[in-house]
Amino acid sequence: MSAATALIEDRDIEAIRADFPVLNQKINDYPLTYLDNAATTQKPKSVIDAIAHYYSYDNANVHRGVHALSVRATQQYEAVRNKVQHFINARSARECIFVRGTTEAINLVAQSFVAPRILPGEEILITHMEHHSNIVPWQMVCKKTGARLRVAPISIEGEILLDEFEKMLNENTKFVSISYASNALGTINPVAKMIEMAHAHGALVLLDGAQATAHLPIDVQALDCDFYAFSGHKMYGPTGIGVLWGKEHLLDDMVPYQGGGEMINYVTLEATEYAALPHKFEAGTPNIAGVIGLGAAMDYLWSLDMEAVAAYEAHLLDYATLAVQSVKGFNIIGTAKQKVPVISFVHGKIHAHDIGTILDSAGIAIRSGHHCAMPLMSFFDVAATSRISLSFYNTKEEIDRCIRALHKVKEVFA
Repeated sequence: MSAATALIEDRDIEAIRADFPVLNQKINDYPLTYLDNAATTQKPKSVIDAIAHYYSYDNANVHRGVHALSVRATQQYEAVRNKVQHFINARSARECIFVRGTTEAINLVAQSFVAPRILPGEEILITHMEHHSNIVPWQMVCKKTGARLRVAPISIEGEILLDEFEKMLNENTKFVSISYASNALGTINPVAKMIEMAHAHGALVLLDGAQATAHLPIDVQALDCDFYAFSGHKMYGPTGIGVLWGKEHLLDDMVPYQGGGEMINYVTLEATEYAALPHKFEAGTPNIAGVIGLGAAMDYLWSLDMEAVAAYEAHLLDYATLAVQSVKGFNIIGTAKQKVPVISFVHGKIHAHDIGTILDSAGIAIRSGHHCAMPLMSFFDVAATSRISLSFYNTKEEIDRCIRALHKVKEVFA
């Protein structure tokens, strides 16, 4: 058992908090209380050090040289691909494509897989709780191809209406793209069942795992999704790096939508032969430092007892939910039974941006806005919400600090 495991089990997280340098500072003369983890997670020192070490000692391009620095950089880069394979239980490292993040991963599938295949009148199915990154790419495909975008409804609690979802599946449904967990509500969708339903109608499924990967064990083979996308910065890694996983035979059938160096086997002025997986989708110089940082983030998560982490985050979510509900005038938006540690709330007379500004004056970082989910905000008839999103490095004391600040918000606007 690692020290980190014991610390989480003992609820003594000070040593873990010490792994995150950014937490050790004051904002407006208050200790930083960082409750915006769904936007981006903070980075442990091991991630920062791994990136610094690469730039300090191994900085070279990958797959492009026989000199020592290039060889070392390439070995580290490809070692992370193997880590990704094991982290999500992919069948092969060849199925793991490095991209800039979830947004690019979804766009890659939309433009390289779905757009060339879908016909006018055929359907793509999403849900009403999707992030814009899982809406706009499909609107673009439909505009280009004449396909139809359909939207599965949700309940007032923010849960997918599974019976309605199943009814919307038909012989024209060719592709389904759904979030594993909602960034705005925290809802964990019953994706295994949804994938099974979609496959029964012959549709392929992409899972947007941006909000799930840091909180839930991911097994793409057990889920049996066809594509899975996630971002490094949502799981304690650097920005600008993410992963598209896809079943190998599907990726083999996809044509690259970016051309350039290192995604080729052979080029003449008349034609090009593309490289094999995974490199045919990684044109140009990649984010090498980002990949190395992603590997360090996975190492850090592996050092923890993730079951204990999940239990602790669930405990914090329950505590924070009751605490927000105790402040008269604030109402929680999205009350699904299964959630990642995200709480969105509104006040009928106080705008979310004003709430966020006053909390910031007390050193508390939350998200205020539409969370890149404007159709979802419209469903709840609100322009914006305030969002608390938690991590295993947060504490009850920080939640208490936030609640005191919410009382101050009410006093200011009384």
